[in-house]
Amino acid sequence: MASEINPTDLGFFSTLAAAGSLSAAGRELGITTSAVSKHLSQMEARLRVNLVVRSTRRMSLTPEGELYLEHARRILADIESMGELLGVSRAVPKGLLRVNATLGFGRSHVAPMISKFAHKYPEVEVQLQLSVNPPPLTDDAFDVCVRFGAPPDSRVIARRLVANRRLLCAAPAYLAKHGTPKVPDDLTRHNCIGIRQGEEAHGLWRLSKGQGKSATTHAVKTRGTLTTNDGEIAVNWTLEGHGILMRAEWDIARYLRSGRLVQVLRQYHTPDADIYAVYPPRHQLAARVRAFVDFLAVSLAQQSPGKLAPV
Repeated sequence: MASEINPTDLGFFSTLAAAGSLSAAGRELGITTSAVSKHLSQMEARLRVNLVVRSTRRMSLTPEGELYLEHARRILADIESMGELLGVSRAVPKGLLRVNATLGFGRSHVAPMISKFAHKYPEVEVQLQLSVNPPPLTDDAFDVCVRFGAPPDSRVIARRLVANRRLLCAAPAYLAKHGTPKVPDDLTRHNCIGIRQGEEAHGLWRLSKGQGKSATTHAVKTRGTLTTNDGEIAVNWTLEGHGILMRAEWDIARYLRSGRLVQVLRQYHTPDADIYAVYPPRHQLAARVRAFVDFLAVSLAQQSPGKLAPV
């Protein structure tokens, strides 16, 4: 039939879409750009629809292409899961593993762990993409996403890898000049460094004290002259004495230990930002996903910063 779908096209088109261009897909597949273009043209001719809008450097998917890609990835994942269930796949993890992580944490922690993982499992091909905001949980573009906080979506599996607290901190020079806040409302009189990430309300810091029914929470609308979407930049500004910052313990523990930063309002707690590995349920049987998530959990536990107990 002229409009039949060729099973071999599924993997080809998934690779093409992930690569983002014909030439990049050619490099991924080990064939020439012209061969990629010919294969794509043959697909479109059989299906009698255009799947891709071509341009000089980039390409984009048509609505039909998006639909084809969605179903192709689902079918490929189902085939892989069936192999896992039947015991066909080898015990050694192999294949493509697509990982997403946030910019700062991904660069500082996830990337070095992937390097070690690649030495241990050389048959796994890892693609790491860093982004300011995590991709939609229903997006099938990644096999594993490393993110802060438990996702609210029950359609995905979220494995807690390690605890992670948000702490308030400032440079000693800043506190010497502007004073140390004693209660949450004091923050309104300080220069607070803002980070615009995710969907959290910008500049609204929540601090709590006590436990259970006796716990009290303070929501403080902070202000400041410096704002960024990059956590590493915010930490550097804090080190240079520009203000008070709320940041994950993983990112500032070494500066707190060295004394370059000082924790403030230690008797108050801010919302946790525990680190999770998030992945679709259909990937939980994939050997490469299981191996990578287990590797992350062990590695993060070994590197966990020493707890700084509240006073």
